[in-house]
Amino acid sequence: MARLILSLDGQVLAEYNMTKERYTIGRLPDNDVRIDNPAVSGHHSLIINILNDSFLEDLNSTNGTYVNGKLIKKHALQHGDTITIGHHQLRFVDQQANEVEQDEFEKTMVIPPSQHRPEHLDEAQKAVDQAAGVAPEPEPAHTATAASDAAPAPAALPTAKLQVLSGAFAGRELELTKALTTLGRPGVQVAAITRRAEGYYVVHVESGKEGDYPRVNGESIGPQARKLTDNDVLQLAGVKMGFFLT
Repeated sequence: MARLILSLDGQVLAEYNMTKERYTIGRLPDNDVRIDNPAVSGHHSLIINILNDSFLEDLNSTNGTYVNGKLIKKHALQHGDTITIGHHQLRFVDQQANEVEQDEFEKTMVIPPSQHRPEHLDEAQKAVDQAAGVAPEPEPAHTATAASDAAPAPAALPTAKLQVLSGAFAGRELELTKALTTLGRPGVQVAAITRRAEGYYVVHVESGKEGDYPRVNGESIGPQARKLTDNDVLQLAGVKMGFFLT
């Protein structure tokens, strides 16, 4: 089943499962996807679903309909297409293609324990402990980290996910089920997200350029761990990801 993910300035506003044949997009309340903004026409665009294919059509809107930055009148939607209507974006996600490409996203962005550098994770774990107000563990931090990769996280903590908002993997989702998830691209920028009883924390692990730290909501986190809250936008190795409690 295909989905539309509505966002504004990188913030996800709504998701729509496309279970009907026709979906209208526009400013007026009778639209299936309503975007209440003066830059959007009353009935701006139309999506028609025929079997496994989806077609987008501009309804003679004032400001036009764009797909991947190009003005269109009619367009056969493909997985990952970004529809721009006014100031808003709609990401078209084909669930079948999404499942096929999920493994590729994890291979590209999720770093397995075998590639961890213990000395960097040691420093990252200390930063998280300091941010969470936890006393240091008696054994080396990287030893505990190796075990924690497979360990279940605290049961009382709400589950969370990352959703990619930009780039080739936009629309991909990653459930944060491990106590430690390491993300990024070695030699470019790497960060770790830890799931603790106190919440979820992101911390810088390494980067190819000194002082190049991940960003949360546009602000550099620096060398300290940063506690994540629902709807935060994490920017890491050139990729924007939304953090959502589920």
